[in-house]
Amino acid sequence: MVFGTAFVVKNNADEWVPLFDGKTLSNWKVGDNAATFTVENGMIVVNGETAHLFYNGDVHQHDFKNFEFKAEIMTLPGSNSGIYFHTAYQQGGWPEKGYKVQVNNSHTDWRRTGSLYGIQDVKEVFVKDNEWYTEYIKVQGKRIHIKLNDKTVVAYTEPENVQRSADNSLRKISDGTFALQGHDPKSKVYFKNLIVKILPD
Repeated sequence: MVFGTAFVVKNNADEWVPLFDGKTLSNWKVGDNAATFTVENGMIVVNGETAHLFYNGDVHQHDFKNFEFKAEIMTLPGSNSGIYFHTAYQQGGWPEKGYKVQVNNSHTDWRRTGSLYGIQDVKEVFVKDNEWYTEYIKVQGKRIHIKLNDKTVVAYTEPENVQRSADNSLRKISDGTFALQGHDPKSKVYFKNLIVKILPD
């Protein structure tokens, strides 16, 4: 079987590959409330009604299992957002499949930035509003690592045959794409330099 060069590079375990071109949302897909996501000065700006922006591009056919992911993020005071992984496109509502990694330094929700939402939550605030920081997610097998500016805040191993509550039944390691969350009209969050590295199965 012959693969094109671009395909080989995009699946090279040693390469960081961008998911966002800094100019458009052409490799992303959003359902309800699409106006929540715009591009400005090389950033994805998230501000508006509840919405989710799913990566739908060619990198690894937007289906990721083991990976490292990094994004630079800045929140304005009182803002809430998140990064989903192992998820799947939905037209509306909160994504049912996959895990959410929290983006929230000062919103009323007590689960702070870096939380593996509802699974292993972080109460301490490690990064500040109005300042850029790096959020890093690594999934390898059943292990999930989350770092903020290179500081580990979550190291979680999903139990074998894990059982979740009915409303969280799909919060499990599997495979899928990434999604960014637009939480509410009072939240404004900036994302840039979203990159991924594929890890071997």
